[in-house]
Amino acid sequence: MGNIITLSLLYLLGIALLLGFNELNYRRFKIRGEITRKFAHFASILAVIPMPYMFNSHWYVLILALVFFAVLFITQKGKLLNSIHDIKRKSIGSYLLPLSIYLTFLAASLLQNKFIYILPMLILAICDPMAAILGMNIKKYNGRIILFGHKFKKTWLGSGAFFAMSLIIAIIALYYYRGFFDFKTFWLATTVALTGTVAELFGWRGSDNLTIPLSILLILVICL
Repeated sequence: MGNIITLSLLYLLGIALLLGFNELNYRRFKIRGEITRKFAHFASILAVIPMPYMFNSHWYVLILALVFFAVLFITQKGKLLNSIHDIKRKSIGSYLLPLSIYLTFLAASLLQNKFIYILPMLILAICDPMAAILGMNIKKYNGRIILFGHKFKKTWLGSGAFFAMSLIIAIIALYYYRGFFDFKTFWLATTVALTGTVAELFGWRGSDNLTIPLSILLILVICL
């Protein structure tokens, strides 16, 4: 019990240091809020990926998620932590992230399968910010996706990069999980990548922070 509490406190300290480092870079080097926000997204999710090996109860993760949510709420209302909140678009993604982490962890804990937590979190950590940064910063030969007459806010390059990177991650992860590579590994990885890409495409105001991991988790539960 004491070790778990200590570990939880260390997690909180680590996240606080990460946010402080990110804020320092934002202020000192005048980095755009969109970039520092994506860095925080990437680093914070990578930091929580080992949690299934550290916490044997979802209640600890719930407490950490609530603390993280409270910090985000207080800093936004107090106009602090601009490295995360200084964006022009409206987004609830930062608030949905701790919920997403907890729900994915809860499902993995109940089903006693760490993998269905780790793979969705890896894809959310790496592919989502990469797609956003490429989509926002590369304009040449890149345009917003139009399907069935509807124009999305996502770009072809961003969604293409999301699919390609998530496919690579899924193939490698499934290969190590299953112990061998076969046709099922390939089609399941393709399904995971396509599902995540569609969830990211239809994401609204940051809701993809929740829909990406939960939709991938559902595919893994059904197909594994």
